[in-house]
Amino acid sequence: MRRFIFGLCLALAVGLGGVTASAQTATAPAAVAADSPGSQPLRLNIGLDGAGKPGEVSVAIQLVVVMTLLTLAPSMVILMTSFTRIVIVLGFVRTAIGVPSAPSNQIIVGLSLFLTLFIMGPVFDRVNVEAVQPYIAGKATSTEALDKASVPIKEFMLKQTRTRDIEFFLQLGRFPPTKVQDLPIRVVVPAFVISELQTAFQMGFLLFLPFLVIDFLVSSVLMALGMMMMPPSIVSLPFKLLLFVLVDGWHLVVKSLVESFHI
Repeated sequence: MRRFIFGLCLALAVGLGGVTASAQTATAPAAVAADSPGSQPLRLNIGLDGAGKPGEVSVAIQLVVVMTLLTLAPSMVILMTSFTRIVIVLGFVRTAIGVPSAPSNQIIVGLSLFLTLFIMGPVFDRVNVEAVQPYIAGKATSTEALDKASVPIKEFMLKQTRTRDIEFFLQLGRFPPTKVQDLPIRVVVPAFVISELQTAFQMGFLLFLPFLVIDFLVSSVLMALGMMMMPPSIVSLPFKLLLFVLVDGWHLVVKSLVESFHI
């Protein structure tokens, strides 16, 4: 990125020098121009030309694409990958145990991000082979590369999306009957997010059940002993931690999360 910016600044400097040289040549005598008819000043053309040639995009378009990707990268990671389900389920695990600060938010988000990279690895490999490498080799235009890159990601999202959610957004958008491969991205993404939220909350409910049973048992024992002033959460926390450690809870949660995705 630094080399790209440096090269752009160098090209701008050369272009400005060429513009100055062109102005001086226009004001010089005609005899000087006749002495060097083949000399042409350097020029920098920043426009939309070259977009239809394989592997070529103008400097202005490159800048716009880079800035757009940097702005939308967090939203794309959150809404178009497995990150949403993973981070919600891990948050439910922490809440169900009763320790809101352990593990910390940084650990939850970091683990979710690396699990997302692990799950999305085959999808990213397909994007690299089918879109990125042909574009770098000059065998595909930028438009063709973007179209090919969206296919594996859309297929991944459609595998995780419920049919009723897709039909719901098609109905809201008043789309005609559409084939699955022709669904627009503005229908697939919200349907995928809604399905991921539904699945994550279902998994969170199942995670809460065993810890809720422990809370009920502890509360009943405390009431029977007449210790009504003792907070049940303080007594039940060690038992919930013990249960979670004995069953190797983190391994089971991560295994269930990874296996819940259809890749």
